[in-house]
Amino acid sequence: MRKILLMLLFCLPVLLSAKGKKDDSKYLKGAVPEVNGQVTFRQTFAVKDKSQQEIYKVMKNYLEELTEKNSQMKRTKIVQDDSINGKLTGRLEEWMIFKKKPLYLDRTRFRYMFGIQCYDGKCSMEITQISYYYEEDLDGNNGKTYRAEEWINDENAVNKAGTKLLYGSAKFRRKTVDRVEELFAGAREAFEKPMPEKPKATAVIKD
Repeated sequence: MRKILLMLLFCLPVLLSAKGKKDDSKYLKGAVPEVNGQVTFRQTFAVKDKSQQEIYKVMKNYLEELTEKNSQMKRTKIVQDDSINGKLTGRLEEWMIFKKKPLYLDRTRFRYMFGIQCYDGKCSMEITQISYYYEEDLDGNNGKTYRAEEWINDENAVNKAGTKLLYGSAKFRRKTVDRVEELFAGAREAFEKPMPEKPKATAVIKD
């Protein structure tokens, strides 16, 4: 019995260490793609039996809803709305929360461009021009700006062996990959939801 207890005590630190260790396999090499030296996430998905204009309307509603969320900031807005060619672009700035506890909040401003191109039967999305504004004071000043190309790409965020993330940029890389997946998934799921009805105009009767 004593031997069993000693073995359990010996193994306990190892078990606790394994339990607390994060599985970063999805965030290692290749998780943050670059195009011509710029971090760029892209995804295209099919939308069966939908015209360019039908897809454009759904995507415009999705982008509008995205820009109106509470996590978004004043700089967030739609900067391109081309219904004829089915193009939409949003410039977004939102809070990215790393850790939130009583009397402690670790977060950064997450800035990016979200481009959408609609075609007959498919939709292409692109997220690029990513940057972070971190460690600002209570007035929103004196923070540090980090560009994705110098902070979360493979060269700057993954060790040479490709086996682990580097300290400091790791949390930015994880959260960015997760957020991009969430944005792309939200666009696909937008076609499963009914389009909101626009309020009908009411006639004004003058005396």
